[in-house]
Amino acid sequence: MQTASVLQGIIQVAIPSPLPQTFDYLLPGGCSVAQIVLGARVRVPFGRGQKVGIVVALASDSRIDPSRLKPAIELLDDDALLPPTIQSLAQWASRYYHYPIGEVLSATLPTRLRQGEAAHISELNGEKVWSLNDSGQAISPQTLKRAPRQLALLQLLQQSEQGLNASELDAQFENWRGVMRSLHEKGWIDTDIQAQATLPSPAAETTPAPELNAAQIFACNAIHNALGSFQSLLLDGVTGSGKTEVYFSAVEQVLRADKQALILVPEIGLTPQLLKRFQQRFAVTIALLHSGLDDKARMNSWLQAKAGDAPIVIGTRSAVFTPMARLGIILIDEEHDLSFKQQEGFRYHARDVAIRRAQQAGVPIVLGSATPSLESLHNARQGRFQHLTLPERAGNAAHPTIRLLDVRQQKLTEGFSSMMLQAIQHHLDKGQQVLLFLNRRGYAPTLICHDCGWLASCQRCDAHMILHKSRHLLRCHHCDSQRRIDTQCPDCGSVDLRPLGQGTERAAEALAELFPHNEIIRIDRDSTRRKGTLQSLLKQVQNGHGQILLGTQMLAKGHHLPNVTLVGILDADQGLFGLDFRASERMGQLIIQVAGRAGRGDNRGEVLIQTHHPEHPLLNGIINHDYSRFANDLLIERSQARLPPLRHIALLRAEASRRDQPHEFLSAARDMGFQLANPAELLGPIPAAMEKRAGRYRAQLLIQTDKRAQLHNFLRQWLPQLSQLPQAKKVRWSIDVDAMEIG
Repeated sequence: MQTASVLQGIIQVAIPSPLPQTFDYLLPGGCSVAQIVLGARVRVPFGRGQKVGIVVALASDSRIDPSRLKPAIELLDDDALLPPTIQSLAQWASRYYHYPIGEVLSATLPTRLRQGEAAHISELNGEKVWSLNDSGQAISPQTLKRAPRQLALLQLLQQSEQGLNASELDAQFENWRGVMRSLHEKGWIDTDIQAQATLPSPAAETTPAPELNAAQIFACNAIHNALGSFQSLLLDGVTGSGKTEVYFSAVEQVLRADKQALILVPEIGLTPQLLKRFQQRFAVTIALLHSGLDDKARMNSWLQAKAGDAPIVIGTRSAVFTPMARLGIILIDEEHDLSFKQQEGFRYHARDVAIRRAQQAGVPIVLGSATPSLESLHNARQGRFQHLTLPERAGNAAHPTIRLLDVRQQKLTEGFSSMMLQAIQHHLDKGQQVLLFLNRRGYAPTLICHDCGWLASCQRCDAHMILHKSRHLLRCHHCDSQRRIDTQCPDCGSVDLRPLGQGTERAAEALAELFPHNEIIRIDRDSTRRKGTLQSLLKQVQNGHGQILLGTQMLAKGHHLPNVTLVGILDADQGLFGLDFRASERMGQLIIQVAGRAGRGDNRGEVLIQTHHPEHPLLNGIINHDYSRFANDLLIERSQARLPPLRHIALLRAEASRRDQPHEFLSAARDMGFQLANPAELLGPIPAAMEKRAGRYRAQLLIQTDKRAQLHNFLRQWLPQLSQLPQAKKVRWSIDVDAMEIG
């Protein structure tokens, strides 16, 4: 029987499933061993259905009796869809993050390829565009004086030569479809389907590079010298110091060598802006990879990158696994950003995976940030990274002045101190723009009964419901449950229910009353829900519209707003005393990134920070523009407390419908860990910071070691045994290596 299995051939297939193993199958009917290529997809029977997996090995023997082996249903690829470099990277990631190889390999593929579609580039669907015809262009405004919304939409269309698509209309005109229908019925509107290119078209003309300063030239030369070999370089440049120009210089050298560049950004919102700047500089095809694309466009970009037809690839976290025919460099912008860490399922950190990929490919990797992570700064100090600094802003731009506004015992008007309001008016009077930062969306953090103190709470989470006044809703931002706003208190029956605290929606309402003659643009997750809205609003701001810009951390990084001269941080205190040991680091990074939006043009910027704790060392470090000193103090604290990056951690999480079940499982897991030959330090279990979320109770166990190898040796022994615990059947559990959020 073994001889027969050798003749038939056995393929080992990685299938997306929770089991940390591959699965053996016989060759598909009519298929020979010579046709099988590692990295190709196969469709196989699995359980009661079928799944698409990746062939990872050929074997002459199996752990299963060959008579019980099933044949694969279909070979989907003639060649390796995943080249050996990506297979090797996925195998490393599976081992490092202790996650099933089938799930890891599946995560490297776009959705359509994951589902078994043919791997070829397909035509994209066109996009509907509305424009005025000749009759509409000729209409006099007087014709619609009794229909102001129709007139407003008509004038908006008159300003657009190419017409407007749905996302552009969503961003600029609320509830436009009924109004558009009325104009169409009058015979003034044409509709057309605008074809979409497979990838963004190369620019017809490119802009020349500006003159670089000495620090930029030094950084460029260091990166140029690293090309062709592996090296990690930390580009540590203050906001506005011209890090992007250094990226451009590196990419230019890579393209001259006929290589490809991979650029990772933390958020979708930064992608269009960076794409535009790269298009202005390089007349080449650029592939985009992020979750905002539809599945067909994402697959096309992935295939173009794999074939080498896109010399530049720009993407978010998952783009780190994109195969590239001639990889020459990896660039990571805002490397400190938490968005690079996947927080569910396959919990990888794209920065760390990218470093491993660069090492395997023998190419340099550049990590750029104005506020580098403590992990990267520690690596630089240990000599693992070359540390490049850009200490000054590029061109004539100067550092903004930063002041703390002590609001203790001060009267606040809807969260605004008199000093802040005076400064806003001063900058508006000079024709400049103001950016106000409040990292709390919604109208108010919750609803309170003025008579008995009842607070609107989520029934499924240990959290308050957020008041969204414009939508007449109370909504939980953790489990997304929502309900209509209460009309009376459920405890005492009082109808005196009031918003408690301030969110961006309430702040915008207050600003409209305080500055009635100025346009206010609010940017948060609620105001930019529709596709294309964020880009449209930012374009309006860059074109001079919107004298007051109000938003959350979506505005904190990467955006170049040259006419913004005042940045006001309305509540700096909310991040000063977080439960997570990284809270101070993140708050410092966030404030410095927001402050960096001020004074990026010809006029010097000013930053005002409202606080009840003006003596706090974090805030005083920020005033002096000394992130390096601030980070150094934090590293000393981490060393004394024996915390990352000086030590290595993993977090075992568990959740269940009953409060006691996660603790019982984690306690059993801890006791089992203590019995191993080389145990790690195990702390807990303790409840999560938000113990109840989405109706389930959560707890966690912290694993710490002094050496990275010691951590992984322990996990390799420990994790396979956890599923054998009786308590494991009553919980959902997961391991998070290098956890970035404790709680």
